[in-house]
Amino acid sequence: MKLQQLRYLHEVAHRGLNVSEAAQALHTSQPGVSKQIRLLEDELGVDIFVRNGKRITDITAPGREILQIAERILKEAENLARVGREFTEEDSGNLTIATTHTQARYVLPPVIQRFTKRYPKVRLSLRQGNPAQIAAQAASGEADIVIATEAMEALAGLVILPCYQWNRAVVTRFDHPLVAERRLTLEAIARYPIITYEFAFTGSSKVNRAFEMRRLKPTVVLTAIDSDIIKTYVGLGLGVGILEQMAFDPVRDQDLRFLDASHLFESSTTRIGLRRGAYLRGYLYDFIELFAPHLARKTVEKAMRGGGSDYEL
Repeated sequence: MKLQQLRYLHEVAHRGLNVSEAAQALHTSQPGVSKQIRLLEDELGVDIFVRNGKRITDITAPGREILQIAERILKEAENLARVGREFTEEDSGNLTIATTHTQARYVLPPVIQRFTKRYPKVRLSLRQGNPAQIAAQAASGEADIVIATEAMEALAGLVILPCYQWNRAVVTRFDHPLVAERRLTLEAIARYPIITYEFAFTGSSKVNRAFEMRRLKPTVVLTAIDSDIIKTYVGLGLGVGILEQMAFDPVRDQDLRFLDASHLFESSTTRIGLRRGAYLRGYLYDFIELFAPHLARKTVEKAMRGGGSDYEL
């Protein structure tokens, strides 16, 4: 049994049983991939794939078990390589961060600035998307760390640690009637078209739940994953915006009015997610502590071992 055979096996399954695509991704030939998988099946004494002629159509029951074990072996092999790099190149490498637009635009800049001064040889990559997309990237290993608020708990492949709590604000134009309200209420907000994040009125989000508890059905005219897009359309008079308080910049957003809505919605917690079982480079521990000072290396290591976190927000 060879590690390369397990890579071929994993890639074919990952590519929807398309051997040609797997071979292309692995920079090898289709016959070579098929031959190595056949040799592995002969060695194990079971069929991993169901075939119709030369075409793979499904995965057998023992094949599903073998694929799960192969994935674990490949992850551990990747960890071994990372350990070697850790001790030969302690202050260089790559760090891929999957996060939302708001985190990338309003929270991460000072953290990344301090990190790059400490680790100038580490190449940073920011991947932005909605919470479900970026959480999946971390769980699959495409990203080293995910920073988000929603959608991470549903993925069993992540170790999740709390960073900080935040709440929401309503943003309007200066001439909007809401500005004259003595105390902002959900009923007052619901009278006007709303612009907010695409996940705010889906599932059991705190924004959606707050309106439902008051039996209100606000009209959402536009959703986006980008706070700046929300503010742009608020400025055009399309509606009132509901967004994270941190996304309002008094200097840049001088043409808009900030209305505190923290008394209307339950607070949320931004968390980091790390792929369970992953080997973390030393500089990744430092990045986490720069972002969330209470998450020292020992705390993160304990969580990665399955011991949970000593810190609760």
